[in-house]
Amino acid sequence: MKFFIPEGYKPHLDIKETEIAIKEIKDYFERELAKELNLTRVSAPLFVRANSGLNDNLNGVERPVAFDIKEQNEAMVEIVQSLAKWKRLALKRYGFEPGEGLYTDMNAIRRDEETDNIHSIFVDQWDWEKIINKNDRNEETLKQTVRLVYNALKNTEKYIAGKYDYTKEILPDEIYFIKSQELEDRYPNLTPKEREYKIAKEKGAVFIMQIGGNLASGKPHDGRSPDYDDWKLNGDIIVYYPVLDIALELSSMGIRVDEETLMEQLKERNCLERAELPFHKALLNGELPYTIGGGIGQSRICMFYLRKAHIGEVQSSVWPDEVTEEAQKRGIPLL
Repeated sequence: MKFFIPEGYKPHLDIKETEIAIKEIKDYFERELAKELNLTRVSAPLFVRANSGLNDNLNGVERPVAFDIKEQNEAMVEIVQSLAKWKRLALKRYGFEPGEGLYTDMNAIRRDEETDNIHSIFVDQWDWEKIINKNDRNEETLKQTVRLVYNALKNTEKYIAGKYDYTKEILPDEIYFIKSQELEDRYPNLTPKEREYKIAKEKGAVFIMQIGGNLASGKPHDGRSPDYDDWKLNGDIIVYYPVLDIALELSSMGIRVDEETLMEQLKERNCLERAELPFHKALLNGELPYTIGGGIGQSRICMFYLRKAHIGEVQSSVWPDEVTEEAQKRGIPLL
């Protein structure tokens, strides 16, 4: 999906009204998420040392934005691509206990991103992480946590629908759970994205579990770095978005790797050399807590609640000239 404008689409709010609404959504959802998951807000880095092992490798092909620091003998640092690993280290350093967690604002630059209505080279999300006991590393813990995140999404939708009368509550009461292999079995002739669309449109909101490992087809449902999520205990929250008639991913989350699954997944992805990085050594030495965590797209949920057609209506970024010109021609203000 590249840039397109749905037939008859007109923004309901002007730029100033949109900016006010964005703050309403972010403030409300942040409070709801913290309340549901028992989270404390913390500050987070914009960049980390390149040799720390803390940056998210995503699918392993995306190039992080990097630069050297003059005063530190040209030491290389990278703009974070997510905070998946940093948060786990922070939980230990800050003295959090089981049942407690943190959340933060994460801003990233995805220089290799192909932009369209829902993708930007600028990424803004809430990154959150919570300590659990090792015996809570199971599917029931994952599902219960997903339900709590979904409660925060539902409560925010109700609040925003009460403030802006052009919106209606469209999220179902319950989120539907399905494993990626079950989804492939149900729609074997469709691509993973086509499967997501089918199930999201049918159910309204779905959590697709077990993402990262290869399915019976020999391919994973989607890419996932091998050194933070346990691929058997993770997934994505996806909702149906009628404005664009698409499946819209709002969150990726999961129970994090323990010592055994880290080595298994590094081996499967042929990157065992990462086990020598500082973060990975600490995990393998049992120095880090067992955790569950994820990221929730800030611009994505603003777009969803405000029924916007393009993510540029709720975030300030850089777009191809033809996108900017077409949006201007159609009366769609990009921030």
